[in-house]
Amino acid sequence: MRIGCPDLISVIMPCFNAEKYLREAIESVTGQTYTNIELIVVDDGSTDNSMDIARSYGDRVILIKQNNKGPYPARNRGLMASKGEFIAFLDADDYWRADCFEKLHAALHNSDAVVAYCGWQNIGLEGGGGKPYIPPDYESGNKVELFLQHAAPWPIHAALIRRSALEDAGGFSERLFSCMDYELWLRIATSRPIKRVNEVLAFYRHHSKGQITSKKWRQAKNVWLVKRNFIKRYPELVSDISPSTLKQLVEGELLRRAYEAYWERDLVSAQRIFRIVLRTGYWGFKDLKYIIPTLLPESWYIGLIQKIDIHWNL
Repeated sequence: MRIGCPDLISVIMPCFNAEKYLREAIESVTGQTYTNIELIVVDDGSTDNSMDIARSYGDRVILIKQNNKGPYPARNRGLMASKGEFIAFLDADDYWRADCFEKLHAALHNSDAVVAYCGWQNIGLEGGGGKPYIPPDYESGNKVELFLQHAAPWPIHAALIRRSALEDAGGFSERLFSCMDYELWLRIATSRPIKRVNEVLAFYRHHSKGQITSKKWRQAKNVWLVKRNFIKRYPELVSDISPSTLKQLVEGELLRRAYEAYWERDLVSAQRIFRIVLRTGYWGFKDLKYIIPTLLPESWYIGLIQKIDIHWNL
C-alpha cells in the first residue's frame, strides 16, 4: 500500500466532452481556500475542446488521456497516478463551494474516520434548482440499514476519502457502468467510522446529455444488483436486519422505482423495471395490473398506456 503525501488532497476528475462546464469545475478546485491540492483530469476520449481548456491551466492540472472506457476506469486511472493522503472525485460538470476542502479536511484530520461527507444541492432541475439537502448522520442509527435505504448516501463529489481506505477496497469496481460509487461506499463506509459536515458544500448539475443517471431503468437495476451483491458478500454486516426488512430495502425499493417511472410516464424505464420486479417475486395481486401489460413488446406497451391516458382525459 502506498502512503500518500501528508495532508495533500488529490482531486480526480474524469472528463468526456465536458467543454461547457469544465472551466467552472476546474476553477472550483483551484479556487479552494485549502490549497494543498493536486488536480488530475483524466480525459476519457473527448472529441470536443475539453482538453484545450484543461491544457490552458498549465501545470495546475495533471492531464491523463485514455480511450473512452467510462467514468469508473477513468477514476481508477487517476487514483493510480495520485499522490495525496486524501482523495476527492469531481465530475467535470459539477463543482464545490470554495471552503469545501477546508471543512472536509478538518473533519478527517486527527480522527479515525475514513470518509467525511457533506450536504449538496441539485442544480438545473426542471423549474430551477433543487433545495439544499443535508444527509442524515449515518453514525447515529443502524448505518447499514440507512445506507440500503438509498440509491447512494451522497453524490460522489460530496465526500473526502482517505487513500488508505480506497486502496484497501481496491478502488472502484468496473463491473457496471453506473452505481459503482454506491458500491464503494457500501464496502468502505458501513464497517468504518465516517463523519458528517453539516453544510452544503457540493453542487450536482442535472442535464440529460451524457449523464450517467439519465436512464432511470439502468440506474434502478444497477442499484438493485449492488444491494443484492453486498448482502450476499457481507452477511455479517446485515445480520441484525430482519429478512423482511432486507426484502423491503432491496426488492421493495425496486418496485417503488417501477411505480415512480410509471407515474412520471417514463414508460421505457417502467416496463424494464416492472419486468425485473416480476422475476423477483416481490409483488402482490394489486401490482399485476401494472406488471402484466409490460410483457407486451415495448411499442405495444407504450401505445396501450397512451390510449389509456387519452381515455381518462376525455
